[in-house]
Amino acid sequence: MREDPAGVSDRIERARQARHGRYLLKEEFITLSHGSGGKASHSLIEGVFVAALRNPLLDRMEDQAVFTVEGARLAFTTDSYVVDPIFFPGGDIGKLAVNGTVNDLATSGADPLYLSLGVILEEGFPLSDLHRIAASIREAADRAGVQVITGDTKVVPRGKADKIFINTAGVGVLRRQGTISLSRARPGDRVLMSGPIGDHGVTVLAARGDLELELEIESDTAPLNGLIRALLDTGVEVHCLKDPTRGGVATALNEIAMHSGVSIALDEINLPVSPEVQGACEILGLDPLYIANEGRLLVIAPPEGVDVLLRTMRNHEFGAGSRIIGEVFTEPQSMVFLRTEIGGTRVVDMLAGDPLPRIC
Repeated sequence: MREDPAGVSDRIERARQARHGRYLLKEEFITLSHGSGGKASHSLIEGVFVAALRNPLLDRMEDQAVFTVEGARLAFTTDSYVVDPIFFPGGDIGKLAVNGTVNDLATSGADPLYLSLGVILEEGFPLSDLHRIAASIREAADRAGVQVITGDTKVVPRGKADKIFINTAGVGVLRRQGTISLSRARPGDRVLMSGPIGDHGVTVLAARGDLELELEIESDTAPLNGLIRALLDTGVEVHCLKDPTRGGVATALNEIAMHSGVSIALDEINLPVSPEVQGACEILGLDPLYIANEGRLLVIAPPEGVDVLLRTMRNHEFGAGSRIIGEVFTEPQSMVFLRTEIGGTRVVDMLAGDPLPRIC
């Protein structure tokens, strides 16, 4: 399962060149779309930060960096959370921060161990809400089996922030041989999804109160390290793992297609979408493939092991709704397309714009 280093470098460089051709930073000022997780976000990251800070680990452009220190393989990640509202059905900003960081570590095959916690508070923020969020962070960390071991707190004047912003960084250890990466999808692989898509984004949208939507739905936010551990314990080869957060399933699969230089075909009839999400998207003119998730897992693996993986996922509480949603092909490279229920096909591009602001 271990990748040839030269082969990995070649694929990273090809992916970088493909991204460079697609992501051109044209704007003069930052817009909300730059935080969407889609094309504008990738343009910002590639055009500013990667251009200034380029190095072999950063060039991989994955959700975490994997490196070796004195013989130990480690994973490191960081993320910031600015959700609005900060409390919503199924979770809050604190739970979201812990689970999101745990998941970014786990999708590299690492066992998450420790987190940092940085909090920016607006003057006037209720202490009762802060106590509630701190308790939620502790509960989420305990459930995921990680510890918050360091942190920082800042307070800014009223109006200089929106209630509370949280940054978490995390470190984990890779105890298994082999490489799991966005660059490892291969023609013939199957694409598995762990459950219904779009629950988190639609839940937050409804909780904002801007629209008259009364839905019986909760965020899917959850720690995926237990599910991923169960998959890896089967011994079945897994090529890619990805939690499709900002930008949704469509954006996540486009990232994999570009990193791996493959084509990914989705079957519309197999996409798991709840009636509540489907109804909300029809009313609002949205596509569930672009709605954020915070507790769902994409798995790409060779066909011979899929039955074992699917059975394992369905036996776990966070994978009960798992199903095969697509397949990997050779051509057209770096593209995702949808095979529709009526027998047609359409290109599924990366998210453009930001249809759901402030969701993670």
